Amino acid sequence: MITNEQFQKTYEESIKDPEKFWEQVAREEISWFKKWDKVFNWDFPNYQWFLGGKLNITFNCLDRHITAGKGDKAALTYLNEKYERITITYKELLLQVNKFANGLKSLGVKKGDKVVLYMPLVIEQAVAMLACARIGAVHSVVFAGFSANALRERIEDCQAKIVVTANWTLRRGTKKELKSTVDEAVKGLEFVENVIVLSRGSSSRSERMTLSGDKETDYHQLIQNQSDICEPEPMESEDALFVLYTSGSTGKPKGIVHTVGGYSVYTHYTTKKVFDIQDGDVYWCTADFGWITGHSYVLYGPLSNGLTSLMVEGTPDYPTPDHWYKIIEQEKVNIFYTSPTALRMLRKYGEEYPKKHNFESLRILGTVGEPINPEVWLWYKKNIGGDKLPIEDTWWQTETAGHMIVALPGLTQKPGKAGKPFYGIEADVVDEKGQSIPANEKGFLIIKKPWPSALRDCLNNHERFEKYWTEIKGVYFTGDFAIKDEDGDIQVLGRSDDVMNISGHRIGSAEVENALVSHPAVSESAVIGKPDEIKGERIKAFVVLKPEYSPSDDLIKDIKSHIKREIASMAVPDEIEFVASLPKTRSGKIMRRVLKARELGQSEGDLSVLDQ
Repeated sequence: MITNEQFQKTYEESIKDPEKFWEQVAREEISWFKKWDKVFNWDFPNYQWFLGGKLNITFNCLDRHITAGKGDKAALTYLNEKYERITITYKELLLQVNKFANGLKSLGVKKGDKVVLYMPLVIEQAVAMLACARIGAVHSVVFAGFSANALRERIEDCQAKIVVTANWTLRRGTKKELKSTVDEAVKGLEFVENVIVLSRGSSSRSERMTLSGDKETDYHQLIQNQSDICEPEPMESEDALFVLYTSGSTGKPKGIVHTVGGYSVYTHYTTKKVFDIQDGDVYWCTADFGWITGHSYVLYGPLSNGLTSLMVEGTPDYPTPDHWYKIIEQEKVNIFYTSPTALRMLRKYGEEYPKKHNFESLRILGTVGEPINPEVWLWYKKNIGGDKLPIEDTWWQTETAGHMIVALPGLTQKPGKAGKPFYGIEADVVDEKGQSIPANEKGFLIIKKPWPSALRDCLNNHERFEKYWTEIKGVYFTGDFAIKDEDGDIQVLGRSDDVMNISGHRIGSAEVENALVSHPAVSESAVIGKPDEIKGERIKAFVVLKPEYSPSDDLIKDIKSHIKREIASMAVPDEIEFVASLPKTRSGKIMRRVLKARELGQSEGDLSVLDQ
């Protein structure tokens, strides 16, 4: 725990000379094969960190802990809704990573090649991610809930050489097929050289699923005869580590590129400080690897710090509403990091369930993915934190790769307010011209200077990357509204652009609208996010039909099924309203804010630009 005075002193030092600050962190916290020649370079808007330095993130996550005598410590513990449990030590994990890395090499994978993962939240997915990083291949994890079309779009954009998948994932007692989705996604993509398939629930060769064609390889057979020695590839600090796609306002997902050096330093250090890491901690972040939280705070950050990290496949309330509570008690979890969406779901079931369980092992709580409202924050603190544990309300993004605004353990915490900028981060709330605005007024959240784990590019779209730094010239534009109070604490209010936050997942309005108009009955569409007690926001679609179609319940069902096929179930609108026309400007731009104001009974504002 830290005091306000200690934090303020260190923070001021980090802002006064950020290069000196991050150089010291990099030197003390991370193992390098070769030290850097220069800490930081900014040729606006492009920037680099630890230039000339060489390292490998898997050496920091695995080898150095084994060298330090911690090889027999649990690295990852997997659990599912049947309470089946698998634990793998640091030593065992390194051997598995090396075997899979050598398997990738045997398939011709080299440094810089792209590998897409479409997998369940299982240890084998962690192995695959680390194996890519071990040999310098660039992994791109796609959440195993996206449709074949959405998966194909991402495979095509990054020109993946290999796709890794499994036969199924387990959700609410049902095995959800994954392999068939991949089959559809890669059809006709000649650049995909191989699909590696993890056959789950099959202990012998005779039980494994039958693969088709010479482009498919069984996961277990691939690693069976591989050497368990694979030296880590010395990576330049600015080499790409992974590409992760996130929704944007244009309808096309953005491939956010993160690099090895700065990401290694920042995710390690934020994990250590934000969660007040102690030796022997059992740490549980409930995120999936398909999102940035899974990358930074289930895998790389915790393993770099030598933690035991839990991975739980399934949902919070199945098979019983206290499923997660049982796991916290059973595994003696010390740090619990989850989303406001999950907390709202748990809260819905009442206080009787948490009262049945012993949470004495807990020391730190956290939330991630979206702003948390004060009522849920207070419920969390009372019912899971026993009114005494700190809650790390973390604001950050796929693009930032790590925590940006948070009240560190020991600091004053305010329900609904994320807190203050992390070390080395200069944040402010400004108007559209980039000028600071008075306390307690709503404005745009910006970051003044690059930090080590900041995105380096948008794959195949450098112009989009530059827009982050030119929307409000000279600073990083987060796309979020915020309020800063007189103490400097920041409350993040949500997106200022056309991106909705559904259960903590960013979904672009344009992406859903594009999928809607691809339905044969739909002429035009617009979608908005509406407040939802559980999801945070839910999607409502306004649809103009082609003349030959008429509104019906069957058509609504068909449109919803179409969206699920095109994107994912999370993007399916909760409501579809058929309308004769959509409000537009004279230039033809759909006025979503007018639709939202009308829907929520709010002022529609200036309508002079409307084509009436």
